[in-house]
Amino acid sequence: MIVIDANLLLYAYNRSAPAHADAKAWFEQTLSHSEPVGIPWQSISAFIRIATNSNLPDSLQMQNAVAVVHQWLTRPQVQALAPGDLHWTIYRQMLIEGQVRGPLTSDAQLAALTIEFGGTLHTTDRDFTRFPGLRWVNPLHT
Repeated sequence: MIVIDANLLLYAYNRSAPAHADAKAWFEQTLSHSEPVGIPWQSISAFIRIATNSNLPDSLQMQNAVAVVHQWLTRPQVQALAPGDLHWTIYRQMLIEGQVRGPLTSDAQLAALTIEFGGTLHTTDRDFTRFPGLRWVNPLHT
């Protein structure tokens, strides 16, 4: 399963982002295949929160951001990911073994969710190197 970090979603939809063209092409290609795609609720929420921030260039109207997310979630291979029964156990391990503090706790949660679903996290954020057992890739630098 491909698990997607919010940064790739934002790059794919924000024309002002330096990585926009590459992220958009990667995301469109990812959604055109049959491989399962997991989009964590954490990534969905971050996408909506940041993409609709009127202080940013090319921000989306809320109605448009919601429509975009709805299009993702209606694809048969796309699943919104929520923590399951093993989440706390894995999350706790990521927090401790990843030597996490402050803002990196969100990354630890995303790492735990990816591991819980047996996926590979797709992100441009190198902070994920700190999490043991996490499979991750930067699809824009292959």
